[in-house]
Amino acid sequence: MAKDRSESELDRELADLPPELRWREWMRRIEAVLFASATPVPRDDLASVVGQRASVDLLVEDLAADLEGRAFEIAQVAGGWMFRTRATYAPAIRAAADVADQLLDFSEFDVAVLAAIAYHQPITRDRLKDIFGKEISRDLIGRLHARGLIGTGPRSPRRGAPYTFVTTEQFLVAFGLESLHDLPDREQLEDAGLDGEASKVDFW
Repeated sequence: MAKDRSESELDRELADLPPELRWREWMRRIEAVLFASATPVPRDDLASVVGQRASVDLLVEDLAADLEGRAFEIAQVAGGWMFRTRATYAPAIRAAADVADQLLDFSEFDVAVLAAIAYHQPITRDRLKDIFGKEISRDLIGRLHARGLIGTGPRSPRRGAPYTFVTTEQFLVAFGLESLHDLPDREQLEDAGLDGEASKVDFW
């Protein structure tokens, strides 16, 4: 109820402002919402703070241009937008801040299993065993789950109805993907030098 009241009190149209100032104020509102959110903000949520006929995409574009030269940028991930530190500043952050808990310090095999889940989801541990030729430990699955990169999917229709695993929104955020359609193909992975354990994954 409080949200409904605050929305009704918000002047979205800003009809009393000249067009240029109105646009600038809408940009700042979007900036404020993105700054306050720890997760990607979908288009509909951003649209709720600007004029009915305002283009969220164009406002985000202008805000992104406004941030050129800053240490952070707007990234479109997981069906929304969020602020993200530019990659060039990662060494400085690691040197000055305690970010150990945020680092994806996985082994090459962990990443290969995560890739298999991403490309074959929903997938069971038995299917992962078939792909890699060995048992996939519960500890490994637990590490991926603890990082919020995978979750439990629907039960498999096979005998015993085993659990399946799927990737999460946090997976998209962690790897800067807007959706699963943005997953690289095998050739792109090899070009990036990720053709070790990951090459065991049958992507198709």
